[in-house]
Order: sequence, then structure tokens, then C-alpha cells
Amino acid sequence: MALAIPPINDPLPGRPGSHSPTPRELSPIARAIAEEPVAKAVSPVVITGIVRVVEFVLIVLTGALVHAVWIYPVEGLEAMYVVIEFAIAAAAIVAFQVFDIYNVPAFRSHVYQLGRLGLAWTLVFLLALALSFFAKYENTFSRAWTAGWYVVGLVTLFSFRIALGALVRHWADQGRLIRRVVIVGGGREGEALVRAIASEAHSDLRVCGVFDDRADDRSPSVVAGVPKLGTVDDLVEFTRRTRVDLILVSLPLTAEERVLQMARKLWVLPVDVRLAAHMNRLRFRPRAYSYIGNIPVLDIFDKPIADWNLVIKSVFDRVAAFLILLAISPVLLATAVAIKLDSRGPILFKQRRLGFNNEVIDVLKFRSLYHEHSDPDAKRVVTKGDNRVTRVGRFIRKTSIDELPQLLNVLRGDLSLVGPRPHAIHAPLANKLWDDVVDGYFARHRVKPGITGWAQINGWRGELDSPEKLQQRVEHDLYYIENWSLLFDLYILLRTPFALLKTENAY
Repeated sequence: MALAIPPINDPLPGRPGSHSPTPRELSPIARAIAEEPVAKAVSPVVITGIVRVVEFVLIVLTGALVHAVWIYPVEGLEAMYVVIEFAIAAAAIVAFQVFDIYNVPAFRSHVYQLGRLGLAWTLVFLLALALSFFAKYENTFSRAWTAGWYVVGLVTLFSFRIALGALVRHWADQGRLIRRVVIVGGGREGEALVRAIASEAHSDLRVCGVFDDRADDRSPSVVAGVPKLGTVDDLVEFTRRTRVDLILVSLPLTAEERVLQMARKLWVLPVDVRLAAHMNRLRFRPRAYSYIGNIPVLDIFDKPIADWNLVIKSVFDRVAAFLILLAISPVLLATAVAIKLDSRGPILFKQRRLGFNNEVIDVLKFRSLYHEHSDPDAKRVVTKGDNRVTRVGRFIRKTSIDELPQLLNVLRGDLSLVGPRPHAIHAPLANKLWDDVVDGYFARHRVKPGITGWAQINGWRGELDSPEKLQQRVEHDLYYIENWSLLFDLYILLRTPFALLKTENAY
């Protein structure tokens, strides 16, 4: 279920979530919690996926090892053994899934996971022996290989699971497996939600605080032992200062207007947002809910790129960026020499821009302005005929060669190859900051910015001299975020060189 968020038609300077030179001031307790060191989260979905792959490989390799020791010296390579090794490995992974040992709580418990793993492994071999007997293949395979693989495989899997358990417990101690939660809405509903989370025996949720716009008796300063940290406007700033994995809105469905007001403010954040339905008298069909533990929730917003999608995009970005850097290294060298010969000053310069979740990043570019006109905050936008631009600078800006050093930002993890372009911090439009011109502007920061993007290949690049141009950029960026896929990234990358041929908007 998704909520439809009506557009806001009255953007005002300094509204909640807008970037300004002085960030919103938080309460002392909220500031203290935000400043606590927090380890980077590890996705349970990614962990369990990697464990499946590793165990599949281990099972195949142990079978191959025993085959190499017992069978190969006598009979040589037997293709049927290889087929059986892969078949047993696949059956074992299915059995482990059925026995419920592919989850983080199981990884942490030696007794639970080792007992079930041993039973599942044994049943897989017994089933394989039964099938070979009824198919009259019992004399086809070596008994020494079968028994040896069973023992060596079991010891290997046990050893791996013991090491995995130690690693997972270490991550748990660091807080990397805990989902940091904030609750929107205090009062009776918020208190019931806090208690429901606390009642979960093995919950991975940690409630950091409560945010509520109400300041009267309906919203006390402490809710079931959890402090109230501020208003929903404060929550936007709080989420940009520290790691928040989940926002739970505890308002009742009957408070439709308040829920929509919350959603308008929270949709710009790269966080899962859920509406808790634990106290609603109106009940939908069970499959209309998702569940956090035993708490029924309705999905409002999802983090755009998460779990395996995030891993795939990150790996693709770094591998592709490295290969592109190798391919264009002659162009980079020639550009560096031309810049150095054309005017005094450094070859590269850093420009402060807004990245993922409004974090300030230093973006690398080839220097295209005279050194004395350096503008790291881009307070003055480069326009057509700008006398600050060098002769070489005009060419490399027209062709976007000046952006190529940002491939180093991709390798460093600040940028993606494809995504919304990172805009400068103080870039103005009609004497207003960009987020004051287009409502919902910061929703484009829910993913990492990119060197190229959907807006750029559709002609929305270069100088932004009107609200309409900025609006088009933002709309294209939001379309990209909502429809991301690896194929979409590849399509944009392949179209980028052709889009760069249109230089009328690049100065």
C-alpha cells in the first residue's frame, strides 16, 4: 500500500529540509544522540545471500577434493561425479533453507544452527543414497567417496558456521546488525508502539527517540522510557546527521491529514518509512500488511536502492569507472598538459557539492576557470561568454571533459556513474537557493549523485537560468530514482556520449 502525497504549492525559503548555511538546531539530547559514533549497517539480506553462495561453493569443492584424492588417481575424471557434486550442493542449500538456518539469529547460535545443519546435511545424503538405490546406481559411485565427502563436507560446513557465528556476533556488538528506528507520534499510540517493539524477544530494532509536532499533554517528553527528541522538522535534520534505518509513524489512520503532512516532510529522506497499524480498529486483509516482528505496518516509502541492488550498483560503478579510466587515460593526460600550458594554477580543483542524504562532498574537476577566479562553492554560476573561463576551459566544458576526474570520486565511493547530478551548495537561481525554487528538491538526494544521469541525456544540462529548467531536472531525477535498474544505468551510459554532442546548453 502506498500513500498518494499531494504536491505542495507554497515552497518557502528555510522550509524544513531545505539546505541553508546554518543547519537546523537540534535539542541537546537529540544532538548528543546524533553525535554518537555509529557503525555502518550490514544488510541481513546480503549476508544470507553471500552465505548461501559460499556454502554452495564449499560443498562442491569438498566433493571435488575427495574425488581428486580417492577417484581421480584410479579412474581419472568422471563427469558423473561432477554432476552429482553440483546436484548435492543445490539440494543442501534448499534443505538448509527449509530447516530455517539462513537468518541472522541462526548464524549467532551455535547449538541451533549446527544441530539443524547436521541433520539437514545427513538427510540430503540419505535421500541421495535412497534415490541411487531405487534407480539401481548404488554400485556406480564409490562408497569411499560418498562417506569421505559426507564427513569432510560436514566438518567444513561446521567450521564455516562457527567462524560465521563469531563474525556475526562481532558485528552485533558493533551495532551493525541493529536497525536504528525513530518513531513519529507520541502519546498513547507512540507508547503502545514502543512497548510492542520492546516485547519482541529477539528484535533487531533499537528505538533512538520519538518525534512529535505536538507540545501539549498528548505528547510527553518521555514515551515509555524513550525521550522525545523534537518535531518532525527536527527529524529531517536528525536523519541527515546520523544513521536512521527505519521511521515508524504511530499516528492512527483516522488522522489522515496529519499522516499526509508527515509524509510530505519525510519523503525526501533515504529511509524506509512505515505506518504502524498495531492500534487501528480498521483492519485490512493480512496480506495488505508487511510485518516488523509481530507489528503490522503499511508501507509508505521505501529506501530507493537497498540490499543487493545497492551491492550490484556499487560493484558496477567501481569496475566500470576503473575500466573507463584506463581507456581514457590518454585524454586525461592531454587535458592536464593543455590546462597547465594555458594558464597558471592547479590542473584539478575541488568543488563542494551536496551528495547522498545532503552530505557535503568534494567533487574533482579539471580546472576550467582562471585560478584567481576559483569558486569552490559555485556561488556564481558560469554563463555564456563568462570571462572567468580559460580558452582550454571553454572546450573542456563544452565537451564535459572537465567532469572526467569525477571517475576518481566514483572509485572513492562519493559518486555513482549514473544518478542525479550533484549541485553546488550555494548555487542560486533568481537570488534563491535551488531547494527554495522547486518543492521536494532534496528527494533527489535519496541516492548517490552521478557523473551522468537521466536528466542530462534528455537535454537538461548546463546553465540553469529559469525555474522551469530546474523543475525539469528534478522531475527527470525523481523518475530515475523510482525506476532504477542496472539496465537503466547501462542505457544512460550508452546514450551519454551522444547527448554530449549537443553543446548548446554547456558553457
